[in-house]
Amino acid sequence: MVFPDIPSRQPSIPSFLYHTHTHTPMPPSSVETKKTTTPEKSPSFMIQAPSDKRIAMFSPQYYAACTAGGIFSCGLTHMAVTPLDLVKCNMQINPAKYKGIGSGFGVLLREQGVKGFFRGWVPTLLGYSAQGACKFGFYEFFKKYYSDIAGPENAAKYKTFIFLAGSASAEVIADIALCPFEAVKVRVQTQPGFAKGLSDGLPKFIRAEGASGLYKGLVPLWGRQIPYTMMKFSTFENIVEAIYKNAIPLPKDQCSKKTQLGVSFAGGYIAGVLCAIVSHPADNLVSFLNNAKGATVGDAVNKLGIMGLCTRGLPLRIVMIGTLTGAQWGIYDAFKVFVGLPTTGGSPAPAKN
Repeated sequence: MVFPDIPSRQPSIPSFLYHTHTHTPMPPSSVETKKTTTPEKSPSFMIQAPSDKRIAMFSPQYYAACTAGGIFSCGLTHMAVTPLDLVKCNMQINPAKYKGIGSGFGVLLREQGVKGFFRGWVPTLLGYSAQGACKFGFYEFFKKYYSDIAGPENAAKYKTFIFLAGSASAEVIADIALCPFEAVKVRVQTQPGFAKGLSDGLPKFIRAEGASGLYKGLVPLWGRQIPYTMMKFSTFENIVEAIYKNAIPLPKDQCSKKTQLGVSFAGGYIAGVLCAIVSHPADNLVSFLNNAKGATVGDAVNKLGIMGLCTRGLPLRIVMIGTLTGAQWGIYDAFKVFVGLPTTGGSPAPAKN
């Protein structure tokens, strides 16, 4: 039986989602000449993906690359700021003892030494690596998925809603991966003597509160992380687009990779400051609930007060999250560039006919 030729369906993707580079094929004679006259060059440190092996957008390899970028960007950055996170958590739990940033570091240094500054780094690294993998990988998936549902015209018109919906959906999954590690991390960091790290802290936590206790803080974690991530991704995308439109004279695809990565870091830092403010009350709740067995949201409100939930530890968290988010977007987009993918955000210049 002979089947008629059926043209392959090419989805019409809104241009704001991505911009790929086009390559003009060389004539056969030019290729042959180049092979015979051009000496072989030694590979550079930053290896660019060859054009004929470039990762196809929205392919399984594309989502795998975004997932790997998320692991590097979140796991490494959160581990690097463990000392700041440690002081912040203790300021939230024991404000009478940890009265400020400077005094908090002083208390830690006197009581635990320099090694104490990185207490809980293993659950931090593993937990936020798992979270980053899901956060960035599923964000790229849901952003494409919701754009396809809306159609090119509506997706471009309501792109901020696409960013919000995609990031919220991704974070629901990411927090399920993070929650057990976060529970152990907070207990290790705020209760000296509880455990040295993840290897002894996890079984001790399970013996005390059962496996379900690891997810006691999941709802507050969602309350902290979902608004945080919605703000983080939607504001980043819009800030980056605004930078390219108003602050840089060249279209994004004509800018150097260094410039594009600089824009990614700047957009991420600004977005991070906004994220910290929006998600800080829930962050206080997560620290409070994971530190005290049987504690409830009502207990946290009664002890800390509404104003305390919104402001306690906020200046330190703004510095931490701003730097963290800027570094995350920088690392994530640097990894994408390394494997031959475009950086995130920024509408490309209109295609010339």
